Amino acid sequence: MSTSQTTVLVTVTGPDKPGVTSVLLTALSNNAVSLLDVEQVVIRGRLTLGVLVSCPTDPEALQDQLEDAMASVGMNVDVEIGANSVAGARLSTHAIVVLGSPVTARAFSAISRKLAEQRVNIDSIRGIADYPVTGLELMVTVPSPDADTETTLRTMLAVVAAKESVDIAVERAGLARRSKRLIVFDVDSTLIQGEVIEMLAAHAGVEEEVRAVTEAAMRGEIDFAESLRQRVATLAGLDASVIDEVADKIELTPGARTTIRTLRRMGFRCGVVSGGFRQVIEPLAHELELDFVQANTLEIVDGKLTGRVVGEIVDRAAKAVMLRRFAAESGVAMEQTVAVGDGANDIDMLNAAGLGIAFNAKPALREVADAALSHPFLDAVLFILGVTREEVEAADARDGGVRRVPLPR
Repeated sequence: MSTSQTTVLVTVTGPDKPGVTSVLLTALSNNAVSLLDVEQVVIRGRLTLGVLVSCPTDPEALQDQLEDAMASVGMNVDVEIGANSVAGARLSTHAIVVLGSPVTARAFSAISRKLAEQRVNIDSIRGIADYPVTGLELMVTVPSPDADTETTLRTMLAVVAAKESVDIAVERAGLARRSKRLIVFDVDSTLIQGEVIEMLAAHAGVEEEVRAVTEAAMRGEIDFAESLRQRVATLAGLDASVIDEVADKIELTPGARTTIRTLRRMGFRCGVVSGGFRQVIEPLAHELELDFVQANTLEIVDGKLTGRVVGEIVDRAAKAVMLRRFAAESGVAMEQTVAVGDGANDIDMLNAAGLGIAFNAKPALREVADAALSHPFLDAVLFILGVTREEVEAADARDGGVRRVPLPR
């Protein structure tokens, strides 16, 4: 008896319906084939199912049987006899996440063209979000995945992102991407909308003066510690009750609750490291059930702000130190950490993290970040981590359901 085997690729397409896979595999089993690979995708109700098999019998007879079987359930089938067989599936080297509102065909064309220029092969594409932004994930293989190649790829795609008004993140694929376990957020203009120091300054009538200093510090034009001293000094004499008033008016960034809730479900340790003020942040951190909080402490004497802070200032360098400390306390390696921020004082923290994400950030931070988000939705962080919108909403539904909030037009 002959022991020769013929490799056959079977591709079934048509409307998705129950029973298609069963009919296909029944026809295959009648010919004693061995399965080598199976892939299936459904897009808007249309099924594409590919099966690679090793056939010990007459492949032409197998083709006839498959055509009859698939016709019986209203599906199309293509049979390639003698298809190439590759031992084992190819492991993609990188994941590229594209986010936009919308992601246009022109933008995607520009991305694919740049990838082709770098001889980067697109292994698979899937949709990961349709709200609050459109998200696509490309698993790709980079021919020489070293640091220089990654830098070149990120730089080229950053140019496309800026031109086409989309966000593009490039990450190493595999276990490195899926092993993240700790995340730290900046607070002002990241986890929350606006700057707390400016809200306090408004009560002292010096909001514009303080805002100018804040913006210069976030651009990296002024040392953060010195800028903080200047700004806090303007608050001298304010009644301490103003702190509670400001805390009550804080608004979370859209998607912040969803992000923290989802990450906690995934087993992440979540915390904040802020150049803001502990008295304002701690109630919010308690509400969100955060694991770590590090911020500056306003000095209060006889119920009044003195215009000074107590203890060591949480500046650019301290933020990175705190991230390392949180990771060590949690038993998490630094490559398993994520940091999210918006200003120049977040540079060291993002550089120290395994994945640094710039959120609606100043140019100084965007230049050093692994990924940059320009849409005002914090849950886009989840998509960069490979979490899909469908997974988020399925988990929320199991816990009682969280409806989508209509987006402003």
